[in-house]
Amino acid sequence: MKQFLTNIFIALIICFETAAYSQSNAQPARQWNAEWIAAPNMTGNEYGIYYFRKSIEFNAKPSAFTVYVSADNRYKLYVNGVLVSLGPARGDSYSWNYETVDLAPYLTAGKNSIAALVWNEAEYRPEAQISFRTGFVLQGSSASEEVLNTNGSWKCKRDIGYQPIPGYFFAASKGQFVDMNLTVKDNWEAKDFDDTAWPQANKIADGRPKGMAWGLDWALVPSILPAREMTYQRIAKLRTEVGVKLPANFPARKTAVTIPANTTASFLLDNEVLTNAYVTFNFSGGKDAGISLAYAETLYDKGTNGTRKSNRNNVEGKEFIGRKDSLISAGTTGQSFTTLNFRTYRYLKIYVKTKNEPLVIDDIYGTFTGYPFNQEAVFNSNDKEISQILDIGWRTARLNAWETYTDCPYYEQLQYIGDTRIQAMISYYNTHDDLLARNALTQIDHSRLPEGVTKSCFPTKGTQIIPPFSLWYICMLHDYWMYRGGDDFIKDKLVGARGILDFFSKYQQADGSLKGTPYWTFVDWAGNLGGGLAGSDGSAAIYDLQLLWAYQVAAEMEAKLGMQDYATLYGQKAAQLKATIERKYWNASKRLYADTVEKTGYSQHVNALAILTGLVSEANMNDVANGMLNDKNLTQCTVYFKYYLNQALVKAGRGDDYNKWLGIWRENIAMGLTTWAEDSSLQTVRSECHAWGSSPNIEFYRTVLGIDSDAPGFAKVKVAPHLGILTKVSGSIPHPEGKVAVAYSLEGKKWKVSISLPAKTSGTFIWKGKTYPLKPGDNAMEL
Repeated sequence: MKQFLTNIFIALIICFETAAYSQSNAQPARQWNAEWIAAPNMTGNEYGIYYFRKSIEFNAKPSAFTVYVSADNRYKLYVNGVLVSLGPARGDSYSWNYETVDLAPYLTAGKNSIAALVWNEAEYRPEAQISFRTGFVLQGSSASEEVLNTNGSWKCKRDIGYQPIPGYFFAASKGQFVDMNLTVKDNWEAKDFDDTAWPQANKIADGRPKGMAWGLDWALVPSILPAREMTYQRIAKLRTEVGVKLPANFPARKTAVTIPANTTASFLLDNEVLTNAYVTFNFSGGKDAGISLAYAETLYDKGTNGTRKSNRNNVEGKEFIGRKDSLISAGTTGQSFTTLNFRTYRYLKIYVKTKNEPLVIDDIYGTFTGYPFNQEAVFNSNDKEISQILDIGWRTARLNAWETYTDCPYYEQLQYIGDTRIQAMISYYNTHDDLLARNALTQIDHSRLPEGVTKSCFPTKGTQIIPPFSLWYICMLHDYWMYRGGDDFIKDKLVGARGILDFFSKYQQADGSLKGTPYWTFVDWAGNLGGGLAGSDGSAAIYDLQLLWAYQVAAEMEAKLGMQDYATLYGQKAAQLKATIERKYWNASKRLYADTVEKTGYSQHVNALAILTGLVSEANMNDVANGMLNDKNLTQCTVYFKYYLNQALVKAGRGDDYNKWLGIWRENIAMGLTTWAEDSSLQTVRSECHAWGSSPNIEFYRTVLGIDSDAPGFAKVKVAPHLGILTKVSGSIPHPEGKVAVAYSLEGKKWKVSISLPAKTSGTFIWKGKTYPLKPGDNAMEL
């Protein structure tokens, strides 16, 4: 491949900001005429990389040329050598996404080429990748654009130079081995490429939108998501080098590096922060040289066999363990490799072993990718630590938002409900964009099994069930309703919520308490809450409390949006559960709720949920809060469940101490992490990037600034700040009707307070136990 391939990803940075993805995602009203096509003589179930091409001529440059495009597993679409679309956004066969793309900006008068790279990782595909078989489809949006429809006029060729590198455990995508001697060369996606020797593509199925055929392997639906961000990103610095001397400005600046013939060399690069990026490696010469690009979130302490970590900024006394891609050089000039899928890394290690020719590394860089969130929330104070925590939290949230929310970008890339509830709330508090949250709620609804329970994560090619996560899904629906509204959207999902609660009702005993709930009853990576906690009667408070909360919010939604009979039923079940939990688990002498009926174990988790579900009386609130804060014999929440713990402490009247509860986040920073780790065991933690730890990006706005929804759709605003030691602080968050902005300043002995609400939104301000009305627009007071 020639050197100009380097420019394709740079051009992508620009083109993804254009109208290529700005078209309406409305479902086409007419039947499609395109065909699903594939390479001839292939079953479609094997690992393979395929190139599709079609040439077309125009008398004049089109002003608009919209097409719908999809593939199985994935595609990259090019017009005249420029990458214009990646997809499809992950879904399931019942709702297989297609992207809507206007090709006009990239078309010219005269000859044009439309080309697609399609790949199927087969048994090596990511856990989140559902698949039927290899296929590609492109449909014009009108009769004039159907000239590009996929059919026998398209050419297709398989690239035999690619093989998978399975490596160690990854639910995410695997590595690639590419022999450049065998790959398709000469800019196969360019308009002047000669494809006359390529075979015609084979039809494998009719292209049909969902609902327009009696049976489909891919029920095509328009993706509701915008194009993912693509931003050119240099790798920050060189940390170590072995077997070769490299320039000081490599790789931060584009600098050619020569590895001599018959040399074994390696060097360690540091991006300084974790990132998700398509890695591009450009090189020349070095016939049959072996090259490996390896990626790691961090380095491990030497001699621990990948089991222990220390400060993430240090490289001395460390060893590199990570996934990799490998190449064999063809010896030509202008060779270029770009990963099919993005790679997650802070550290990138390059290994090179040359033979009889020197290898020239022309360049190496990344192209950052992620859901195109624009952070709109603002928090102003003179506390630099708060800014650092918010910056790291936002980076963590962004690295776990792509075509779905993900639990972690490096290992799994799975949309787990427990993670996603918190991630969606971060989205509501930081941006107006709620499409990824809507997408998640719809996909999780699609995952429901005949029993009524959802899968623990979705999309996924497997079936893992964490029943408590299905209860969090019901709470997720309530979150969306409160912070974004969407009555019709939520009403549509209530059928699924009823199925979930029906599933749990089968495992309720006569007193309402759960017993014998099947599958993996995970709560948190803490103590015995990883699943299977139960007392002698088979029940446990943590499960009963999660069910109670789900009944409560479901009753509220049913009363306003659904059926009153369900609201009444769920209200009765909630009342029964509250009485049962109080009777079975409250320890009057210890002033805490126990984990089980034996009252031998206690946790922050149970007592936090007891507060949040309204179980704890005002008379007992102070004692329960003191116990959660001071009794270290309680099972402690990890960084994930602190989302619930801290909300409970705020409800218990301790919100002014929020800044004192950030110990685990400070430990992450002290250990050199640039994203929040999966759990609180920072020396042995697996994932370095779990957005369920980014709850401060909610609470600095909800708790400290005090901004919260006080009615469905944020129709009313409640402002109840908890400033602690802060004496001058301001900020704002997005609101469905605009934004909510607040400012607090202590001047002498008086607080000056300024609160701005959207034009048609009223609210209340709570200060030192007193409630003040807030009118739409600007409110100012001195207290």
